[in-house]
Amino acid sequence: MTTTLRRLGELDVPAIGFGAMVLSPGMYGEIDDDRAVAAIQAAVGAGGTFIDTSDAYGEGGHNERVVGRAIRGRRDEVTVATKFGLAVPDGAEAHPLKVGYAFEELLVNAEPKYVRGYAESSLRNLGTDVIDLYYLHFPDPQVPIEESVGAMAELVADGKVRQLGVCNVTPDELRRAHGVHPMAAVQTEWSMWRPVDPELLEVARELGVGVVPWSPLGAGFLTGSVRELDADDFRNNAPRFKNLEANNASYAALQALAADLGITRSQLALAWLLHQDPAVVPIPGSRTPAHIEENLAAAEITLHPDTLARIDTVLARLKPVGGTLL
Repeated sequence: MTTTLRRLGELDVPAIGFGAMVLSPGMYGEIDDDRAVAAIQAAVGAGGTFIDTSDAYGEGGHNERVVGRAIRGRRDEVTVATKFGLAVPDGAEAHPLKVGYAFEELLVNAEPKYVRGYAESSLRNLGTDVIDLYYLHFPDPQVPIEESVGAMAELVADGKVRQLGVCNVTPDELRRAHGVHPMAAVQTEWSMWRPVDPELLEVARELGVGVVPWSPLGAGFLTGSVRELDADDFRNNAPRFKNLEANNASYAALQALAADLGITRSQLALAWLLHQDPAVVPIPGSRTPAHIEENLAAAEITLHPDTLARIDTVLARLKPVGGTLL
């Protein structure tokens, strides 16, 4: 498969990355490590060499360790992004952060004195000596973002991290973070059922910061294939998935659009995102090699302006039932 590249800071990455969060137990139901490793290797083999993980996915850095195992011997082929701030270390104060969605609040700590320890733990888990893109997972409500980013910048100076990013921030927080050290990317939720904050997109464009949409397939909803969830799937707590039948009926209109274009609903959702801005790099996740290849192939789909206008007309009529995703 031909890999279309986009730029995040100084990193050239595939236009569609791979979100590894789905590969830890308790996120989207049970999965064993062998299957998780196989999924990552399928992504890399198909050109999906931009792998996104976090020290908070799974217990004790589980997701990072799985990624590390999957890329062993192939480190030079991949760009690895990970995040910190949610896996609060022993002895550190956990700061409550109100978020909504499947979690009413998260516990975070992004105090500068812990940042190096977070990074060194991730480096061990990943089995590498450098992290390509290191994100602040959520801004700490008790720590000015400038202080957290200042500690992250020290990791760049020491050669432990190549590029920096922030996730789930306001436009003002992005601007302040970028003022301390250039941000290669901002990660935010964005999909056909969750519009991006237009001001955040405007600031990112102004500053030359890439935009990495997380949950670009609406936590799997936009695939059109989610009918019921495993008991241990975290989406059971999400308001939109508690109204799954009603939302599936409403968003069925996307199926006709995809069918007319001869593509799948997943490809429609991803191609639409890619056409919103040349600095957009979505990171869908999947456990199935065939679905991974299907997602990555969306980078080669061209949508005519008339088609984009038609899609936007349909989307304007669709209103999800339930709360926001995050």
